[in-house]
Amino acid sequence: MAKKQIRVQIFPDGQIKADVIGIKGKSCTDYIEVLEQLLDAETIDSEYTDEYYETEQVGVQQQDVNQIKTREGGV
Repeated sequence: MAKKQIRVQIFPDGQIKADVIGIKGKSCTDYIEVLEQLLDAETIDSEYTDEYYETEQVGVQQQDVNQIKTREGGV
């Protein structure tokens, strides 16, 4: 699984550029509002990378739990 990160650059003129790396699909846009709040900034322009158009593979882990009841009714 690729490392997920957000790279933030602040330029001398005060301009801020943020890149979301390793987060595929539309979920990368979920971070825009968080970044705006953290940086006290407003998004002026967005460019989508190739990762935006990819589907993120999510692993699912299943765990079975068996419980045994005792004669007293406890577990």
